[in-house]
Amino acid sequence: MTTYHINLEGDILKVGFGETLANGDKIVRDVVVRLDEMIASGELPGGDLIKINGRASVLVSQVLAFKLGKIYNHVAFFDPKQGEKGLDRYVVTVSKSDKYQIGDILDIDREENRKNIKVAICGFANTGKTCFREGLKQALLKIPNPPESYVVSGCPDGDGSWFSETAKRDVDLANKLKSEYKAKFTEEFARFKAREFQNIKQPIFIFDVGGKISPENKIIMTEATHAVILVKEDSEILIWENFCKSLGLKVLGIIFSDYYGTEDFIESKTPILTGSVHCLERGEDASGREMVKELVRVLVGLRN
Repeated sequence: MTTYHINLEGDILKVGFGETLANGDKIVRDVVVRLDEMIASGELPGGDLIKINGRASVLVSQVLAFKLGKIYNHVAFFDPKQGEKGLDRYVVTVSKSDKYQIGDILDIDREENRKNIKVAICGFANTGKTCFREGLKQALLKIPNPPESYVVSGCPDGDGSWFSETAKRDVDLANKLKSEYKAKFTEEFARFKAREFQNIKQPIFIFDVGGKISPENKIIMTEATHAVILVKEDSEILIWENFCKSLGLKVLGIIFSDYYGTEDFIESKTPILTGSVHCLERGEDASGREMVKELVRVLVGLRN
């Protein structure tokens, strides 16, 4: 079990968080150990350019740049917020020659993987979408040999993936930071997110959206391939089903969010996952909930 994966595939260093959850200090130490092993064995021989693709925290990015910058003339990181159809876009962040300058963009042709799935978690406000999203993120990391995944927020409410981890340690600090990061849900924000989501190529990509049927959510959710709907009342189901249908999204699950419940219920698994998930509370780990684990099985099954 490792906290961080690093593997060389061709001329691209594929990186990502492992199945073992840990704090940043532990993760960066593991990154150093893995890089030193790869350098010593000749797997990372050094040279002119190394491209890095995958999820990396700020802490990990600094370690990667520092270590790789010693043996490569140039280091470039994949930027999911840029790029075009059929292209991956990398930005040079370390340069020791005039061949590339810091900030130069490298466009790399790639073959589209049509099995990649992009799942929008939608529903009205206060259905626990953020907590559910975080539960899926952690549950994916816990399964054996997990497929590469990326889980983020599609909302401007300052409630990024960092919120749940921070809230576990200090709720007041988490809420303070959230209020500072909060932005307005504008068309400009929606188009920015849509461009970012369009260029994310991990096999499983999950994001949540704001709790309204709105033009902004329409722009963002257009980049999804599938949807999961969280509801509190029967009357909410058809509204969101029709919205998803209008965007051409396949609905994978319709799940009741039962805040006061004490256990999950799975009513059906096919053709749509239905049932309920209980007590989606900020700061609590929802990765062990039966509904969360069942949805993870569905997502992994779509990749096979």
